[in-house]
Amino acid sequence: PAFLYGWMRFWIGSPGSIAAYAVGAATFLSPLYGGFSDATLTTLAIIFILIFSAVNCLNVSWGGKLQVVMTALKVLMIAIIVFGCFFLSGGSSAGFQAPGDWKWLGWSAFGSATIAALWAYDGWNNLPMASGEVRDAQRNVPRALAIGTVLILLIYGAINTAYFYALPFGDILSASSPSTKGAMPVATKAAQTFLGTGGILFLSVAFVISALGAMNGSILTSARVPFAMAKEKLFFPQLGYVSPKTNSPITAIVVQCFWSCILALSGSFDQLTDYVVFGSWVFYALCAGAVIVLRIKRPELKRAYKVPGYPVIPILFILVALALLGNTLVTSPRESGIGLLIIGVGLPVYWLAFRKGRVA
Repeated sequence: PAFLYGWMRFWIGSPGSIAAYAVGAATFLSPLYGGFSDATLTTLAIIFILIFSAVNCLNVSWGGKLQVVMTALKVLMIAIIVFGCFFLSGGSSAGFQAPGDWKWLGWSAFGSATIAALWAYDGWNNLPMASGEVRDAQRNVPRALAIGTVLILLIYGAINTAYFYALPFGDILSASSPSTKGAMPVATKAAQTFLGTGGILFLSVAFVISALGAMNGSILTSARVPFAMAKEKLFFPQLGYVSPKTNSPITAIVVQCFWSCILALSGSFDQLTDYVVFGSWVFYALCAGAVIVLRIKRPELKRAYKVPGYPVIPILFILVALALLGNTLVTSPRESGIGLLIIGVGLPVYWLAFRKGRVA
């Protein structure tokens, strides 16, 4: 049922994203102070979550205005980095050449890297949910998805290309990662090539703002999912409470805040993003499968738009998703296992507590 997707969003997608953004913000702040210990990093991440959750509880308009400012700063920051790396860093195309001792690590490693990269592109799935309210959805939804995805590819491609132009390959390999904790993020190293030591300050502040802005956006919107489900009698009714003073779903935000803090304690940025992406892609695969099932069982239904290239595109999507999910089960059994367990728990919860209210 659709209940399971909301269940996953409540326990995995939304709080996992919030925790990952908070840990990421603390990680980017770390170089300013010579590196944080794991305990300090986690504590700071929890403080970020508490502060921004409180802001969204106290005044929802503050959260919205803050989001606009932070998004603008993020785009400006990316433009500065790309320009500086290409025109001010003194770099060259030599960075695009891998060292002689580099070797292909296999498809499993490629799959793990792909799961990590998919985190950056997540969010594309939100537009089709509103297709019923989009004018001329048959034409505009596919166009918006295509244009939006291409723009994101160009932006992310440009900034990553800029990193390789400004830095030697070895410097990128030794940047901050699960195996090189405490090292400088690659973006900070790239900024140093044209800003000197000031690059550490610039990038740290810029990326902290970027991560916190994304976290604020998640807090601002994600609590509305359990709130809406509670109103439809598909979730715990307490989560449907709205403060008469602030018009915010306070209970949902507080519970979301608590679980996000727990997740922030549980792992690194990379572990958290793997956890979120795995849980999300389980349902992306199911949705693609549902397209095929509904085309066969209910061909007469009036649809807002139809998938182009049917049935090839849905089948290819499902195959790729299954390959990525299977690989993640092998390479990250802890994160994927927890995700599957939480999703699985939703089945008996739905049948025991919510099925009588309304079938999803």
